[in-house]
Amino acid sequence: MNTFDELLAGRPLVAILRGVPAERAVAIAAAVWDSGIGVVEVPIQTPDAVDCLRAVAVAAAARGALVGAGTVITAEQVTVAADAGAVFTVAPGLDPDVVAASHAAGMPHLPGVATPTEVQHALKAGCGWLKAFPATSLGPRWLRELRGPFPEARFVATGGIGPDNAGDFLAAGAAALGVGGTVTRPGGLEALLAVLRP
Repeated sequence: MNTFDELLAGRPLVAILRGVPAERAVAIAAAVWDSGIGVVEVPIQTPDAVDCLRAVAVAAAARGALVGAGTVITAEQVTVAADAGAVFTVAPGLDPDVVAASHAAGMPHLPGVATPTEVQHALKAGCGWLKAFPATSLGPRWLRELRGPFPEARFVATGGIGPDNAGDFLAAGAAALGVGGTVTRPGGLEALLAVLRP
């Protein structure tokens, strides 16, 4: 099983393609992959979204690129994600059954956390990378303070991230950023990459 240490090494962007038609999702995903600093997540809340994940996964396989499934909140969805070609799973919250199912399927899981208790339980469940969600509600200071008692945790700040605040979350210690709306708007990805590129 790949780990997020490997999947996100040198890639501070997780581009979230929620509700995007498959053809456009493939085009956005290609731009993210071409940047060299991102991976792609397709949330799978609807049958159309699963079809979109499958299309992006085919494009990813042809390029040696990476795509995961987002909003995976049941063990059954883990199976759907794996069958559609995902190589990792992401959730808005922490569910030990989903963590176990994802790991059993050979995929690392990125659970959502918003409290010290959730961070502690996620680490105990074998998740070293955690989705700080909703990031803008938690704020950069939350990340900075949680890194004190949990220095081993790697946070992907997700929710309301864009070019204007990405640097604040990175400066606070985020290892990566999960970005949805910005990357799907015209010109948004380019503006974000300008901030994220070294």
